[in-house]
Amino acid sequence: MNSITHELPLRAAPHAHDRSSVDRIMLKVCLALSPATAYGLYLFGWPAIILFVVTLLAAVATEALCLRLAGLPLQRLLDGSALLTGWLYAATLPPWAPWWIGAGGVAFGLIVGKHLYGGIGQNLFNPAMLARVAVLISFPVQLTTWVNPMPLGSELAPGFVDALAIIFANADYAAHLSAAPSGVDAMTGASWLGASKVAVGAGTDVGQWLAADFPLTAAFSGHIRGSLGETSALLILVGGLWLIWARVISWHIPASMLGMLSLCAWLASHFNGHLFPGPLFQLTTGAAMLGAFFIATDYVTSPASATGKLLFGAGCGLLLFTIRSWGSFPEGVAFAVLFMNALTPLIDRFIKPRAYGRTLGGKTLKHSDMRKIV
Repeated sequence: MNSITHELPLRAAPHAHDRSSVDRIMLKVCLALSPATAYGLYLFGWPAIILFVVTLLAAVATEALCLRLAGLPLQRLLDGSALLTGWLYAATLPPWAPWWIGAGGVAFGLIVGKHLYGGIGQNLFNPAMLARVAVLISFPVQLTTWVNPMPLGSELAPGFVDALAIIFANADYAAHLSAAPSGVDAMTGASWLGASKVAVGAGTDVGQWLAADFPLTAAFSGHIRGSLGETSALLILVGGLWLIWARVISWHIPASMLGMLSLCAWLASHFNGHLFPGPLFQLTTGAAMLGAFFIATDYVTSPASATGKLLFGAGCGLLLFTIRSWGSFPEGVAFAVLFMNALTPLIDRFIKPRAYGRTLGGKTLKHSDMRKIV
């Protein structure tokens, strides 16, 4: 009997699977992120490419170290979870941030936010967002310095050697440009979310300011200052809709998060248009789209039930609007998601999904009713 047990160990349900697996899911999410990321790398050139690669390599190296220390097989690297964490974290960074912001931040997120909880599937908080908040609080200057888009191959774009100096030696490329015969006066500046807060603080009518200065088309296409994940709201939206179509994620969290953000922005701008930007500004700037489709929808840190997902997404949208409007930082996606991550166990406790074969009240379904839901 014991020998049979050793040869045929019993495992927990489910015993029947579809073709989904962790590595397939991670691959699909990375594919959905690829168009927006590729466009962002093109817009911000070699420094962004180098930072992106360094962050991904640091994520894989940190994951390998943690697996080795835990005595787990390195084959688990192939599930792609560490790669996706590094990708999402890099997508939230200023494209020309120093290398140690990328490498150190993602290492912190994976160690503290994932492996201290027991590894994949056990973490309470999104590791990428935990890393983002930790680095933002510790190094606010580096995390709030944004560069204007300088597409690869353009006259002002740094070459590969200059990019190495920018990322690894913190070279002042702006001084280099201003000293050139065709120098440029301003290469960096605040994000549009940050600029709007400054305008409101200075007493400017934000509605008039946006009408005069805000390039909505550029914001939607992504040709504005921001992180890799804030490049093209259009490409992120397309990638997110593809994830819903492919059934990698459900529509509940993105719809409720963006819907609540839009509703709050519309109400605030309707009654105080001189202080609050409208829904289009809120949706096309910052990481709202990225957060709704790629961050808040994380399986492990979001609720299991459809109703719970709607509540979770609405909470993220409400918190995002609140932080953007009255918080110390212009962007609040990471803070909003982490706060709702902390509430996920509570949501799952009180809003439970219907068990297969049972009603919402827990009663066993009849055979005829079972055939209707299969």
